[in-house]
Amino acid sequence: MKFSDFVSTKAICADLASESKETVIRELVQSLQDAGEISAEEQEDIIAAIMKREELGSTGIGRGVAVPHTKHPSVDKLVGTVGVSVDGVDFNSLDGEKVQLFFLLVSPPERPGDHLRALENISRQLRDDAFCRFLKQSKTPDDIQQLLNEADNNHFV
Repeated sequence: MKFSDFVSTKAICADLASESKETVIRELVQSLQDAGEISAEEQEDIIAAIMKREELGSTGIGRGVAVPHTKHPSVDKLVGTVGVSVDGVDFNSLDGEKVQLFFLLVSPPERPGDHLRALENISRQLRDDAFCRFLKQSKTPDDIQQLLNEADNNHFV
């Protein structure tokens, strides 16, 4: 699975304003709603589902990266977005560091394979230090989209 299979180009956030776990999740979910990927009626329920997942254990996986995600019946295909926080957000990360890179996923419950393949793709790409460094330095959604395209074409891993 490639980033182009699930990342909504119109939902990419190059300069997140949020300063807390919940507000960054709200900002990313709002970007998916603004991009037409999720309905306004389901937005609060999706946020609640992601926050409930975070209670099980932080999706801040370390090295400045978090992958908040949930399965939700309101979507019929896997959708996601990418956000970059210049200053970082305290996300209760496994390594205790602030998070700068966010990959938020919402997938239909009946398609667990897509969800797992997306998580695998994200984790594989994020093992590449150059990819992470360039992503953290991205200033615009277009910069981020270009990096995702390069990753999809195996320019990193």
